[in-house]
Amino acid sequence: MSDCIFCAIVRGESPASLTHEDDTVIAFMDIQPITHGHMLVVPREHAVLMQDVNETVAMRAFKVARRMAALARQTLGASGVNLLVMDGEVAFQDVPHFHVHVIPRYPGDGFSLTFSKTYEHPPGRAELEAVANAIRAAGS
Repeated sequence: MSDCIFCAIVRGESPASLTHEDDTVIAFMDIQPITHGHMLVVPREHAVLMQDVNETVAMRAFKVARRMAALARQTLGASGVNLLVMDGEVAFQDVPHFHVHVIPRYPGDGFSLTFSKTYEHPPGRAELEAVANAIRAAGS
């Protein structure tokens, strides 16, 4: 897509601080980092949602994200790493091009997740089974 910032980065038309590059994906520093060393792993081919990405490309993106996470631990001294995919606008995807966030974690770094009330008051087993059955049936 001509107006996609990640596509422009892939084409070399927009600047990025690359941490990895191959024929399938690139990884680069996020310009609005959540923590020190926050990177994005982006397929070269444009696809908005995870379901739109070729399975081999998606697996490559996660493999590279895993490698970038290990390098963040080794190089930056991160104590942990979050790998996040924001898949769709309601899931906070702000750039409509599938990507994996590699967010190095440090004690007291200020990043947190807020959970809905169902986390503290989980549904019963019957509801969990009903949802699992629906998903399983749809996948058959």
